[in-house]
Amino acid sequence: MSYSPLRTAISEPTPPPPPGVYPHPRVSADRDDDVIVGDGDAMRYVMSRIDQVAPTDATVLLHGDTGTGKELLARALHRRSPRRDRPFVVVNCAAMPAPLIESELFGRERGAFTGAHATQIGRFELANRGTIFLDEIGELPLEVQPRLLRVLQEGQLERLGNPRTVEVDVRVIAATNRDLTEEVRAGRFRRDLYYRLNVFPITLPSLTQRREDIPALVRHLVDRLGRSLRRRVDAIPDDVMVSLQAHDWPGNVRELENVLQRAIILSKNGVLTAREMWLPAPETAAVPDTGTLVDVERRHIVRVLSGVRWRIEGAGGGAQILGLKPSTLRSRMAKLRIERPR
Repeated sequence: MSYSPLRTAISEPTPPPPPGVYPHPRVSADRDDDVIVGDGDAMRYVMSRIDQVAPTDATVLLHGDTGTGKELLARALHRRSPRRDRPFVVVNCAAMPAPLIESELFGRERGAFTGAHATQIGRFELANRGTIFLDEIGELPLEVQPRLLRVLQEGQLERLGNPRTVEVDVRVIAATNRDLTEEVRAGRFRRDLYYRLNVFPITLPSLTQRREDIPALVRHLVDRLGRSLRRRVDAIPDDVMVSLQAHDWPGNVRELENVLQRAIILSKNGVLTAREMWLPAPETAAVPDTGTLVDVERRHIVRVLSGVRWRIEGAGGGAQILGLKPSTLRSRMAKLRIERPR
């Protein structure tokens, strides 16, 4: 299994602000963990979409569950764009208190409201000629959404407390783990803003949908985490790798990273063991496995093969996860009349 390292470009330093103006500190910097790992079909498709849209200034909307790497993909998109040498500014819409998010995004003048003791440049001005990443866009308060819509439509904004219009040239990448169409129907998200954001949607696969990438991910994370924890790991036994591939990973790559970090800390003699993983038991299905042993076996094989996109051979294939030779698995499939859905 191979993976392609995509390193963060260092943002071009922004000009110093006028005296008394204090920019927000969160602008992109070089990061050692900005590496995209995975060579399976699902990630190949995602990266092909990134390659298609990166050279343009089109707004991109990333969909994906928690922990799938939406910010990582946003950085990859920025690095492949003509704006790669310009700022990349990250905004987590869920992390800001609702009363402050407007001033954080669009800036404020001194005295604009109680507690505004200094002029502050907003995130959009910081990202001028570069890219802004709006994470958790579904959490953006409804009353702030019209101002974001205006920036997307006209490239204009006003700082709080100042009627002067500021022109900005910013490429917008937004991300969410919510169904925004449902948010629109519920009246929590503006329909016109949704259409402006949904110009080029990209859906990130869950880790369960890309099990074939888990061995490469594990090796990469163990190497990086081992260095940061100052713990050397020389071996990952096959049974440990099989256990990691079989787990459902509801928390996706973030959960995998946490499990490996714990295992590295508890490891002995440079070898990871399943005991240190403390993997939680998989969530039980609403309908328990019942029926004959043959029925249970058939359902289990189908479930494993579905998780690896019906790939039988190779690292991360169904045969390895089930502990069978590929020829044995094919024989069992024929006997149980298991066929890949068309």
